[in-house]
Amino acid sequence: MDIAIIVEGKNDRSRLRRVLTQEIPVYCTFGTPGPEQLAALSKQVGSKLPYIFTDNDASGKRIRAILRDQFPDAEHLYTRKGYPGVEHTPEEYLIAQLEKAGLEEYVLYPPIALAQYCKDEY
Repeated sequence: MDIAIIVEGKNDRSRLRRVLTQEIPVYCTFGTPGPEQLAALSKQVGSKLPYIFTDNDASGKRIRAILRDQFPDAEHLYTRKGYPGVEHTPEEYLIAQLEKAGLEEYVLYPPIALAQYCKDEY
């Protein structure tokens, strides 16, 4: 699967990088994207299937709406209300959202979770 993930900022990207393989590009809008930034994002994403993962606040919802217009076929990932943005979302929840989207083959599981999973299997 050829995919890309779009987030709001570099801290969101850093947070996702902790649980996502390097083969998946993660692009930033760096705030509310204007026409030039949207054109640059479109060029970066190219023919990849975009996944949009923005904060669950007013700004994030506005950015998601703009990106939805630019990428109408995009898949959407959501963080839970109450988490102060993607960058502060617990890794376990990020992993759950990636799994829910069918992206488990690209998830970097923490060693403790993997050890627990192996223990549960036996």
